[in-house]
Amino acid sequence: MKNKIAFMQITCPHCKSSVELPFTDKDTGTAKSVSCPICLHDISLFWKDAVGDEGKLISCPCCQRKDFYRQKDFNRKLGVILFIIAAILSIWTYGMSLVVLYLVDLFLFSRLGEIVICYQCDTIFRDISNTRSFELFNHEMHDRIVYSGHNFHGKGI
Repeated sequence: MKNKIAFMQITCPHCKSSVELPFTDKDTGTAKSVSCPICLHDISLFWKDAVGDEGKLISCPCCQRKDFYRQKDFNRKLGVILFIIAAILSIWTYGMSLVVLYLVDLFLFSRLGEIVICYQCDTIFRDISNTRSFELFNHEMHDRIVYSGHNFHGKGI
């Protein structure tokens, strides 16, 4: 993983478009803001205490929260579309298209890497050095953070 460059993908709070920029070590993360390419809204970045040694993620540079989860790096919309196509084809294939989709899913699951996502602002972090240190998605934690503003300070439930 040391050969890969870590990236973060920020979701613009105004137009929900994506802005991608390198997630660097604490000495080079100096940009104070990034501009959305679609709506030109400035998104503030807070690098202080966001990046630790060896490019470890400590807190989100966008919202300064420490609550993250990890998941496989796969486009959910594409997964739903593939399932719908397999379900429709199952009428003529007697369910074999669902078996094929299962095998493709199993193959992708074993090959795809993991990403880390901020519960609060949905910023995505790819190829960071401490990906495995974060827990998988937790619905209760998500609801508490998003709907009631609870801050877990990087600790789970």
